[in-house]
Amino acid sequence: MRHSHPLIRQSQKLFLVLLILLGQAWTSASAAQLKPETVAVFEHYAALTEARMEDDLRLNQFLVMDRLPDMQRKEAYTQLQQGQIYVEELHTQEDHHPIRIPSGLVHHWAGVIFIPKATLSETDAVLNDYANEPEIYKPEVRQAKLIERNGSKSKICIQLYNKSIVTVVLNECSDVIETHIGNTRIQSISRSTRIAEVVDPGAPDEHERTDGSDHGYMWRLNSYWRIEEKDGGVYVQNESITLTRAVPFMLAWLVDPLTKSIPRDVLSHLLTNTRNGVKKAEQPSNH
Repeated sequence: MRHSHPLIRQSQKLFLVLLILLGQAWTSASAAQLKPETVAVFEHYAALTEARMEDDLRLNQFLVMDRLPDMQRKEAYTQLQQGQIYVEELHTQEDHHPIRIPSGLVHHWAGVIFIPKATLSETDAVLNDYANEPEIYKPEVRQAKLIERNGSKSKICIQLYNKSIVTVVLNECSDVIETHIGNTRIQSISRSTRIAEVVDPGAPDEHERTDGSDHGYMWRLNSYWRIEEKDGGVYVQNESITLTRAVPFMLAWLVDPLTKSIPRDVLSHLLTNTRNGVKKAEQPSNH
């Protein structure tokens, strides 16, 4: 195979950047509006997914790797215990058919990490430490606040940050329900109740977009945490279902790879930061 001239490769890169900028210009010029039918199908998708999760519990398949064939499951656990992260893209189906979201796109991912020598209570404490989330999960979490807690139910609000092609800042509020399953397992379900795009983040006039339209970066977010203590440590799993605007057909070939790489990177950072937060909490104070 002949290698292309450096100037040609550079032109190709510039062409891709130009297409990305054009795509952003298209997005900026055409604000998206969340349609009732989009929400309805997303909620149906989430309900089917949660029904599958309940089936997994009954089958003692607490973590996503537990559904794998025996050899693959053992390999996944071995890799986790060696410090790697297990990440899988998921697709909930209905009657063995994909679920199409009108005017929207679902991003459904699950990831698992192992924290050696950690305990269930230590890990749960970090996941509930909302006051320190901006430090544990920076820069993805800029602000976090526990609004109220009533037994196993909580209301939280966080400000999310992501920078890939463009910088996106969102204010998101969620209802959270935590369930202890025996002495070694905890499940926490978080469903967004409000998401607002932040305009001019960090500036003196930072404010939320309230005109009913936004760029559709994230319309809904359901996050499902499972933690299990075994094998001399704790396994931490996050499964998330995110609803965004659909990708324009003309840009799908360019944007589709990003819809794979960005969620994978965000999930990997989330789990790595969780592990680091638990390890830091385990260290004795110098005071």
